[in-house]
Amino acid sequence: MIQLEIKQLKCFLEVTRTGNFTTASENLFITQPALSRIIKSLEDEIGAPLFIRTRKKLILTDAGRILKKHALKIENQLQQLDAELDKMFMQRKRQIRIGLPTITNSIFFSKLIASFHEEYPEVIFLLEEDGSKPVEEKVLNNLLDFGVVVLSEENENLDSIIFVNEKLKLVVSSSHRLAGKQEVSLQELKKEDFIMFDRDFVLRNLVINSCKEAGFQPKIISETSQLEFIQELVAYNIGITLLPESTCIELTDDFKTITVTNPEIEWNLAMIWRKDASLSQIAQEFVRFAKEKLSTANPG
Repeated sequence: MIQLEIKQLKCFLEVTRTGNFTTASENLFITQPALSRIIKSLEDEIGAPLFIRTRKKLILTDAGRILKKHALKIENQLQQLDAELDKMFMQRKRQIRIGLPTITNSIFFSKLIASFHEEYPEVIFLLEEDGSKPVEEKVLNNLLDFGVVVLSEENENLDSIIFVNEKLKLVVSSSHRLAGKQEVSLQELKKEDFIMFDRDFVLRNLVINSCKEAGFQPKIISETSQLEFIQELVAYNIGITLLPESTCIELTDDFKTITVTNPEIEWNLAMIWRKDASLSQIAQEFVRFAKEKLSTANPG
């Protein structure tokens, strides 16, 4: 099977277009002897001469005419490949992929995106909902440009902006025995049935670790990735849950929210991105914009 290089075909086509080696070598920015060597190597590979050299011009041989026909097709395919890749990269440069945790009150982040869209209307935001752990993994694996996560531990491979710092509150049904209280210590929840987010959510670890600090292992009767399902179970007084203050604001009169003490459970929300990522210009601008806007964010 003939082994041809793209460089050889480009040189061959340039010679056929110009009709002489001198002009072709100038157009290709190589010396004439170098061009002659490339054409000779191409002829050796094919096993036949490609040009008949006369005093006035170059004439293609039968092998040369066949090669030209296929080389033009290859050149056209390469041009289409370049065009499609350019289009893909341009689209990516105008896209920002963000992972958002399902638990958060996303109004403040929606405002950030809306404000950015006013200045850069050509940018497309691709939003994906998931737990903090999967979002962080996707950012690290370059499947997302940015993620909004509950920050638990610093990761040396990630940059971040902390823009929410609030407490978790106890959420119970309005008919629950604790519904009339203004605050409870975490230890008072020792015998309660907990309804929790699943293991993809950092919030779950925050609650479990805080309960352990208070001297007990929480009794978990249900785990889910759906906030709505947690709310339904709590509303039916099947169990209790702990949610961020900003999430509690949206709850109806079917629920009561109570301050938790001893210990208070802090909940930090951050936007993250890879430190070593080669961010597009528009993504870098989004970082600058987010730092400016999120530092003054006031969710809820």
